[in-house]
This record gives sequence, structure tokens and C-alpha cells, in this order.
Amino acid sequence: MKQKIAVLGAGSWGTALAMVLVENGHDVTIWGNKETQINEINEKHTNTHYLKEITLPTELVATINLEEAIKDADAVLFVVPTKAMRDVSKQFNEVCQNKPIVIHASKGLEQDTHKRITEVLEEEISPSHREAIVVLSGPSHAEEVAVKDVTTITAASSSMEAAEYVQKLFSNDYFRVYTNSDVIGVEMGAALKNIIALGSGALKGLGYGDNARAAIMTRGLAEISRLGVAMGANPLTFIGLSGVGDLAVTCASEHSRNFRAGYLLGKGNSLDDVLDNMGMIVEGVYTTKAAYELAQERQIEMPITEAIYDVIYNDKDVSSTVKNIMLREHKSEQEL
Repeated sequence: MKQKIAVLGAGSWGTALAMVLVENGHDVTIWGNKETQINEINEKHTNTHYLKEITLPTELVATINLEEAIKDADAVLFVVPTKAMRDVSKQFNEVCQNKPIVIHASKGLEQDTHKRITEVLEEEISPSHREAIVVLSGPSHAEEVAVKDVTTITAASSSMEAAEYVQKLFSNDYFRVYTNSDVIGVEMGAALKNIIALGSGALKGLGYGDNARAAIMTRGLAEISRLGVAMGANPLTFIGLSGVGDLAVTCASEHSRNFRAGYLLGKGNSLDDVLDNMGMIVEGVYTTKAAYELAQERQIEMPITEAIYDVIYNDKDVSSTVKNIMLREHKSEQEL
């Protein structure tokens, strides 16, 4: 059944997901706050800053007016950077006149509060302006979804009815959605894998090979699971799409901006230069700080996260930091 969907966020991932929804026959409006970008989408059917050489469907409508975007929407998909999520949620709450399903496809933890995105949405959007909240997450590069590469992701919600609604909304012959009830696990896996991707990229930049990348991914997954379970997640979630799946795709691909940022750090570039040159938000940089502080509060051992935090925020040498991790106290792989 045709649905009216608003996509809030006209970056690469928001645009790619909007394309999937249009492909599935839905009425889709994408909202952004840059007028030149919105005009480009409407007039040229491109979004070249985020998705080069991709032609957007002519049915996709873009607007800079949030109230116009969400009017009478059956579902609203938030795909804005984590640091903007609370502000956009407040704006949404002020102008919303109905009660849509709220979906988010962003990956991170809020700075200072260390809250998951679902928690931010719950705090800022009145229950009278939302049905259940659904997390859409998993191993997916926008560039590949935009060219209809085969992709599988997860729709997680405390309401299985809402998760199944989102599953049907997005699923087609190249984009498959599974359901999951573990919102905490899916969100924690999505956020924390960006930290490990920074480390994986740094190892590549330093000249290390596949052995090192396998090591950081495997031990990184142990850290993600450790903190996630402490937060209330189901440990099995971390061996699924939003755990090991998302970790694998983010730690080993040039499409991953976190991997690319880590690579540049490993090559000796300063953090400021890296962020200036990326042209997009590098969520892992901010999530590293939130996860480091959260782990300190809960006394959870996360040596890789701590090492990446030291490189980013304490200006530690990347090469020396790798050696220090390797020379840590010996322990069992099965130790929690």
C-alpha cells in the first residue's frame, strides 16, 4: 500500500533510503536545510556533494520547509547527524500535526548525555506526535544502495508491529529488512562500530595488513559487546547484521568515511585537517568520546576505544599507541 513518507536529512544515507522508498512506490519528500542542495534535487535530480554520478528519481520531492515535509506523513524517517538529532526532533515536535511512525537511521551516541538516539527521540517528541519508534540499521553503504547493490539491514523496535511495518516499507529485490526487538543492541552496535572503523583505517594508514585488521575487528567486537550488554543489550545481537555485519562493512571499505578518516590519521594528518577534508560528518570521532566516557562511568574495559580516544583527544602518536595495545597484560580471549 502506498504510504506518504518524510525523510529528514538530505545527506548520502537519507538520499539513498529515499530512493529505495520511491522505488517501492511510496510518496516521498526529503527535507534538508541547505536551499542550494534542495534546489539541485528538485531541478537537476542529483545530490552531487553526497552521491556523485547518481541520478535521483524524478518522483522524489525535496523541501526546506519541515512542516511541509511532514504534513500528513504516515512515517517520518530521521537521517540527520547525531549532534543535530535533538534539535531536529524539537523542531519536528513543534510543527507535527499528526501521529506518524518515527524511524531513525542515524548511528551514534549523544555527546555529554551519552544517550542513544531512540532515547533522544522519546524525550523530545511528544507521544501525541509519534507512534512507535523504529531503528533502521545494518551493514550498508549509501553509494551501493543507490545503485541497487544487494543489502540487508535490521528494523528494531519494542513494537514488533511497527518493525514489521518498516520491514514492508523498505523491502524489495535488492534491499532486504529483518526485524529485531533489541533496540539497545542494534543502536549500540551501530554507534560503536564507527570507533573500530577509525582504528581499522589507522592501521591501514600505518601500513599494517589483513592480520591487523582482523585483530581490531575481532577484539573491537568484544568491546562493543561488553559495553552493549552492560547497557542491557542481547549479546546475540552483536553477531548479527547490526553487530559483526556493520562492523565488517565499515572497517574494510573506502566507502566508509570513518575508515577513511582513520586512514588519514594513520598517515600522519592532524584531526582538524582530516575533518576539514572529509566534507561530511565523521560520527566515529564524536562517538569515541561518548563511548570512552560511558565506559569510564560504568567501569567497562575498552582498550581499543581508549587508545583511539588518546589519539584523537590527547594527541597521542598512532604508531606508539598500537605497540602499547599489543604489549598490554596477557589474558584469555574468553575473559569478559
